[in-house]
Amino acid sequence: MLFTVSLFAMATNSADPNPLQIAVYWGQNGNEGTLADACSSGLYAYVMVSFLSTFGKGQTPALSLAGHCDPSSGDCKAFSSDITTCQSVGVKVLLSLGGGAGSYGLSSTTDAQSVATYLWGNYLGGNSSSRPLGHAVLDGIDFDIETGESAHYDELATFLSQYSARGKKKVYLTAAPQCPYPDASLAPALKTGLFDNVWVQFYNNPECEYPGGDLLGAWNTWTSSVRVSGGFYLGVPGAGSFLPPT
Repeated sequence: MLFTVSLFAMATNSADPNPLQIAVYWGQNGNEGTLADACSSGLYAYVMVSFLSTFGKGQTPALSLAGHCDPSSGDCKAFSSDITTCQSVGVKVLLSLGGGAGSYGLSSTTDAQSVATYLWGNYLGGNSSSRPLGHAVLDGIDFDIETGESAHYDELATFLSQYSARGKKKVYLTAAPQCPYPDASLAPALKTGLFDNVWVQFYNNPECEYPGGDLLGAWNTWTSSVRVSGGFYLGVPGAGSFLPPT
């Protein structure tokens, strides 16, 4: 398969004219093909470049893109053309924060503001001279926070949302919480109502995954408890069989 990290298919969203959109995480498997490959497949509405796995608490932010490129050498800037190609065919490209491994977290409101400023200048509409993915302007930021620490991510979301009014285009915010509700890391952030889409991870949690868990019950809890402007997606692994065809 081309993509093996995670796949998120939207099950329902009355506010969206196209309820069959798919989103995918890209960047953690060196054999998955290029970012341009993902977009040219015609399968995806969203691609999350994953992950910015080091940020906050005074650390120098750093990308981790498996075997795709070496951020320290600057060769990840080559993906700028892939990003613009994706956007030219209508695919939104976001940078995903966190992941299952890495060193990240926010220590204060000031720290959250500093990270937001960094993201704006280096990945979104700013004009930093050291943009890790080149000059292409990403469409937004995805929160895949899995450390169990929830402090100040609501403030980070608020600061990022304010850039939508300052820039020439909207800054999309998405999140990938675990399916047990409320999520240990993202509950305060999701309460802000600032997120466009939420792709709930319905795997690695026996109590709410398929088979055996109460997937439908968890889905209903999420969709009735969290307000989003876009929609909810059913998060499933990108490889192997997860749900039956009917």
